[in-house]
Amino acid sequence: MTHTSSSRANVLAFVAILALSALTMVWLFWHYPVKTSIATIAVLAVLGASARLARSIDTDGSSELDHGKQSI
Repeated sequence: MTHTSSSRANVLAFVAILALSALTMVWLFWHYPVKTSIATIAVLAVLGASARLARSIDTDGSSELDHGKQSI
């Protein structure tokens, strides 16, 4: 499988951003463990609540589809 130079650069940038994010979180947790834990739990709770809200208001029209046929 061949990759163009732009796709390699995109993958490299993605990995660099993930590594920087992970290192930042580890540094914050090392220096401020209680505050970082509380902030992490708060962010995860907000993401969970928004996912539930999105699921509850999602109207994709699935009731209008014929359930005998699967669409791609």
